Amino acid sequence: MQIFCNMIPFLGETDLSTGLLIVFALCLFAVVAFEFVNGFHDTANAVATVIYTKALKPALAIPWSGLWNFLGVFAGGIAVAMGILKLVPLDTLMALPVSVGACLVLSVLLAAIIWNLGTWYFGIPCSSSHTLIGSLIGAGLGFTWYYGGSVNWHKAEEIGLSLILSPLIGFGLAVLLMLFLKHVIRYKALFHIPQGEDDRPPVFVRGILILTCTLVSFFHGSNDGQKGVGLFMLILIAFLPARFAINHAVPDAMVIKNLDQMETLLQSIAVNNTSQATLFTQLNGDIEQVKVHLLDKSVTDKAGTFKFRKEVENLIKSIKGLTDNKQISISAEHRMALNRKLGGLTKLTDFAPIWVILTISVALGLGTMIGWKRIVVTIGEKIGNEHLSYAQGASSEIVAASTIGISTVLGLPVSTTHVLSSGIAGSMVASGGKSNLNKGTLKNIGLAWILTLPVSIGLALLLFVFFHLFI
Repeated sequence: MQIFCNMIPFLGETDLSTGLLIVFALCLFAVVAFEFVNGFHDTANAVATVIYTKALKPALAIPWSGLWNFLGVFAGGIAVAMGILKLVPLDTLMALPVSVGACLVLSVLLAAIIWNLGTWYFGIPCSSSHTLIGSLIGAGLGFTWYYGGSVNWHKAEEIGLSLILSPLIGFGLAVLLMLFLKHVIRYKALFHIPQGEDDRPPVFVRGILILTCTLVSFFHGSNDGQKGVGLFMLILIAFLPARFAINHAVPDAMVIKNLDQMETLLQSIAVNNTSQATLFTQLNGDIEQVKVHLLDKSVTDKAGTFKFRKEVENLIKSIKGLTDNKQISISAEHRMALNRKLGGLTKLTDFAPIWVILTISVALGLGTMIGWKRIVVTIGEKIGNEHLSYAQGASSEIVAASTIGISTVLGLPVSTTHVLSSGIAGSMVASGGKSNLNKGTLKNIGLAWILTLPVSIGLALLLFVFFHLFI
């Protein structure tokens, strides 16, 4: 309900037909549903270890994890969200009719939800991140086939590399951490395997397990929650580009002040780079273009707002090119100041309203509390051939929390499912070798890992073609 209350003022400024308004509402529902499914599909990973080590009962672990997922979305920023958004040819999309954006958004959301629900039903830990990236690429391919533009393959390669490497890193670090606990710490209570309902860990060990569960939940929210924010912004930009392609909350006076200060800064840098006078003249011209088109942007003028966004993006690209140019001499002080001004400029295109973040936070938090048991059973009982010890649970979650946290800071989406599953597998190997792993479960997880990208790409592509014919 809160979503539509926030949207009412904006909808009055659009010329969307009744049919597109219905599709818009379906898309909003679908993105909330995706994040809700993500909650009970992925967050089960965070609570599996505390439940199976008897550190917390499910009745406490689930709402606790939900709370920290909720808080994680707020604290995580929007770097991952913008990375997700930039996978699709956004500039081309904004220049086309709203119905095209509707096709793109619906195909992405439905493909992701279908695969997530299918793997959840069979209790297979599958990456929502893989699913979402594949769906975005598949829908993007369908879009470029009909309308041109291009999938951002550089960003896709960057994200794909993080998705592939993160579970390998999780496995290796978990092995090393377990070996450290086993041969250096040698605290016997850590390696106890709980027996029965009343066999609970010592207070110190229990505190470690609860802390690691909290950290995984928080960083899951900060990383996976941002994916939902990115999807939500894709919907808003597709249907209401004049309103959401640019952050109109930034006052024009502040934009002008930032641009004037940037010009002054560039003049200071140009003094020590007289051989690059042409480049600095071009940059000043780009800044003046942004100032000119600042007058064109409006919450009701799609063409003017699109033009302004393009000029801002061109200026950001030019400034980044300047800072990366090895032939340009820039002092540390000037470089720092320029990056601050660049950050202020980026806020015009990379943003998410607080009510969008709140909506995704609530969906993720509530989703955590429902449907968690299928995945928890797989994580807790079926990856290894023995019950989780305290050390295995703690080491796998420490590795998962740190890996996801670092990835969030770098703006890279990673899979909580794969990082934690590989961490548990690594802790099992460190405890008893390969024979300690359940090959059947690992085969299913591996198969889901291999199939997720091609299936989600193909499904989203087919859905885009289907919707393109009927919307």
